[in-house]
Amino acid sequence: MDNSLTPKTAEQVLDIVRWALSSETPLEVLGAGSKRALGRPVAAKRVLDLSALSGVELYEHAELVMTAKAATPIAEIEKTLAENHQQLAFEPPDLGPLLGGDAGQGTIGGAIACNLSGPRRIKAGAARDHILGFQAVSGRAEAIKSGGRVVKNVTGFDLSKLITGSFGSLSVLTDVTFRVLPAPEIVRTLVLSGTNYATAVEAMTLALQSPYDVSGAAHLSEATSADGRPTTAIRLEGPEPSVDYRLAILREQLSGFGEIDDLADDASRTLWWNLRDVVPFVANSDSQVWRISVAPSRGAEVAGMLERGLGGKLYMDWGGGLIWLAIAPRPDAAHNEIRAIVGDGHATLIRADETVRADTPVFHPQPGPLAALNARIRESFDPKSILNPGRMVRQN
Repeated sequence: MDNSLTPKTAEQVLDIVRWALSSETPLEVLGAGSKRALGRPVAAKRVLDLSALSGVELYEHAELVMTAKAATPIAEIEKTLAENHQQLAFEPPDLGPLLGGDAGQGTIGGAIACNLSGPRRIKAGAARDHILGFQAVSGRAEAIKSGGRVVKNVTGFDLSKLITGSFGSLSVLTDVTFRVLPAPEIVRTLVLSGTNYATAVEAMTLALQSPYDVSGAAHLSEATSADGRPTTAIRLEGPEPSVDYRLAILREQLSGFGEIDDLADDASRTLWWNLRDVVPFVANSDSQVWRISVAPSRGAEVAGMLERGLGGKLYMDWGGGLIWLAIAPRPDAAHNEIRAIVGDGHATLIRADETVRADTPVFHPQPGPLAALNARIRESFDPKSILNPGRMVRQN
């Protein structure tokens, strides 16, 4: 028997959640399912399949705003935006291939629910910084509408920020309104070869603190770069004369860090798409993959300790503030060792088999007071734990 419930309207979503609440039937909330293996396994036997809630409902390109149904594919949104030379500035990654699925299946609701952001986050902010409003159904079977179509529209609690990153555990998104921004005319990348972690972070910091509007700063180790040499990449975007001018100055300022070259537009875009989508770790599907956030000033130290202590492969993004790490499979995914090294940062297990994700704290453990606050928030939105139960924290 098919265990999926597939609403075609927001009203039908409300009816399904109302039934689930009354019968205390847990639901696994899915859009296209491209990130189903992200987080802990959901403890639910029925699936709320939102795939029919798809399509752009409003696009005012002159006002830089779009409203789309939650299961609208990001690929469809990006195609529509490209026709008007616009983009999703938070650069949502396509994690489908990394998680064992197909490329191009991610949805806007999934990106918002997981707060997924790419290399441009250091300049444009995270996904939660671009959402203007949403419509959803809470675990109390109440229709929620928050925000609107302009930036300064929030009075009281900004629920958009709360919903973003909740992994579908507080409410079922049905519609999302978000900002879009002009797409760059060209993309160029400065490439430093042979840099170690410390030198890479120093170079990225210099570039990011400069007035030259850097939109990406990453470092690939020997094990993750295409040519087997440590590589530091600095991205510049915008009108061609401006990019050429900034590139020339930064090239001179960074010349003391080692051999330096630059990538043309197409090669630059490919490089940053690959970093965004964690392509260096897609092929080795058996490895366990971690996403680690630290203060950029600690990036080199933490990367070195992880590499020496675990023998894994890694690369850094966000100027050293984000580390992607792949390690050989372990029953506990080395979570204690990794989090001891990370210290005050955050480490999230992105890829591992279901058994490991069921027994391991996938998300970084929270201090007692913060965990208690989050429990109260979940209680207020979903008192019966019917929406994605167990996705973020183990159910008692």
